[in-house]
Amino acid sequence: MSDAMSPRERVLTAMRRGRPDRIPKTLSFTPALEQEFRTRTGSESPEEYFRLEPRHVGIAATRNRRDFSQYLGDVAEVDSNDEWGIGYISAGFYHFWRMVPPLRRAERPSEIAAYPWPDVLAPYRWRHVHDGVRTWQGRGYPVCAGPPCQLFETSWYLRGQEQLLIDFYDNEDVAIALLDTINHVIIESAQRLAGAGIDVLVLGDDVGSQRAMIMSPALWRKWIGPRLAASIAAAKRIKPELLVYYHTDGNVEPIIPDLIEAGIDILNPVQPECMDPAEVKRRYGDRLAFWGTIGTQSTMPFGSADEVRRVVKERIETVGPEGLLLAPTHVLEPEVPWANIVAFVEAVEEYGQL
Repeated sequence: MSDAMSPRERVLTAMRRGRPDRIPKTLSFTPALEQEFRTRTGSESPEEYFRLEPRHVGIAATRNRRDFSQYLGDVAEVDSNDEWGIGYISAGFYHFWRMVPPLRRAERPSEIAAYPWPDVLAPYRWRHVHDGVRTWQGRGYPVCAGPPCQLFETSWYLRGQEQLLIDFYDNEDVAIALLDTINHVIIESAQRLAGAGIDVLVLGDDVGSQRAMIMSPALWRKWIGPRLAASIAAAKRIKPELLVYYHTDGNVEPIIPDLIEAGIDILNPVQPECMDPAEVKRRYGDRLAFWGTIGTQSTMPFGSADEVRRVVKERIETVGPEGLLLAPTHVLEPEVPWANIVAFVEAVEEYGQL
């Protein structure tokens, strides 16, 4: 028997807080688990193999190669840099690298303006986006996409997190120049993606730590919130029905009402180690949908397969069925047993039939 809904219909129904035919799901792997997936299944596509609903599009790689030696040359350990000039020192495993902020010594807004910014808004990098959206939607999948940078995270990658937070108090002109430069890219990108017809605009910044926010809620409301609201408003002017997804790890309960006011439709990932998903659903489920909720610091790596199944069932009962897309709260690390991955997928399909 065929599914009553296409993957696109399922995700859009769920994320608009309606009742889908079954709970949608997704997941992603670190390279080691990607290799294990290929070895065990013979497949190259977790999306196809596990019947994951979301699909993603992004801009093309840059053709430019800029020289950032004047910003990074004094750090001998730097192994590489990206197109933003952010230096990386390898830790020998995937995403546990050290970063070297190229703008760490900037003292004036003029230095921000003179920086060799990447060509992420160049037309050649966007030409294929419309075709990608049409292709996936034509196959019945929802299309998710986000700008090539994030407001707080990209800013502190460039400036250094501690220095940026100091700037918020002691060098506001530099902070304004940096955040506004980044937010211009976000707004322009969000408008282009909305114009291309994507279904879900992916925005986000990790502004929460394990126990509390990285900055005070008041500081977030001054520096981040208004710029976030501006980018959402710009995109929704072009496509009013666009769903906006916001990612932030950690405990961000103090600003959830602000996120809703800014125009967020979907909160990701709702880390159960930091916030109670059932309580967040109880308080905000009439205004927000939720994407995630399955712990990657707890259940997925350290629970048994039976525990994974129990948690999936519990989430469907307490956070769903409306307004829920189940997923691990982050990329799955090598410690996650294969049996737990299978258990997650099977449990969503078993308990998520509505």
